[in-house]
Amino acid sequence: MIGVVLAAGWGSRLAPLTEDLPKTLLPVAGDDTSILDIALHNLAEVGLTDVLVVTGFAQHRIEERLDALESRHGVKVTLVHNDKALVWNNAYSLYCAREAFEEGCLLLNGDTVHPSSVERSLLEHEPVDLLLALDTVKSLAEEEMKVHLDGAGRLRQINKALDPATAAGEYIGASLIRPAAGARLADALRATFERDTTLYYEDGYQEYVDRGGDIHVTSIGEVPWVEVDNHADLTRAREIACLY
Repeated sequence: MIGVVLAAGWGSRLAPLTEDLPKTLLPVAGDDTSILDIALHNLAEVGLTDVLVVTGFAQHRIEERLDALESRHGVKVTLVHNDKALVWNNAYSLYCAREAFEEGCLLLNGDTVHPSSVERSLLEHEPVDLLLALDTVKSLAEEEMKVHLDGAGRLRQINKALDPATAAGEYIGASLIRPAAGARLADALRATFERDTTLYYEDGYQEYVDRGGDIHVTSIGEVPWVEVDNHADLTRAREIACLY
């Protein structure tokens, strides 16, 4: 099993900090610990030292730091470039990592700051083909990627537009994809971006479910974490990164 980090995004809402820097490289603990550092550290903490990073905007900035990142975290990083990162949404970014599905992977969004307990909760769960990490504690609003579950606790719907009052929680951008799900997930992702290039990879998860696939979820508990979309999120990331 390997780690996969989606780090192709620009982060326009974080300008001017991201004028020539992918937001995954924004520092969150001092000047030398970026969001990507946190992701690589967490993967190494749970024994995943082979990591595929999907890049896009300003890939050269990640390339410049690659040797240092590998040395610091004891990982081997392979970069896969998404040449559509600035014009298509991230359903295609995850599709770019589809070769990793064949051996199983732990997927992380490259703009999320959380402790390695999230990765452990996924790996220690009873083995299932596709498993998503949920925050079931946080109060939900319109922006969160919310989920509805069926009576057996499996994913039924995943979408930002779901009613917060009826949602089971927020998907935090961390998934465990086992080989048995790989080919079907790749097909679902391809169908998703071929239908609409603005869709998220979570829409690919919805396509997977709509085609009869099972997606399970696990709660991360009461854990400090944040998805870094804007300057307020970045401030929050810098407040909590020092905790772990």
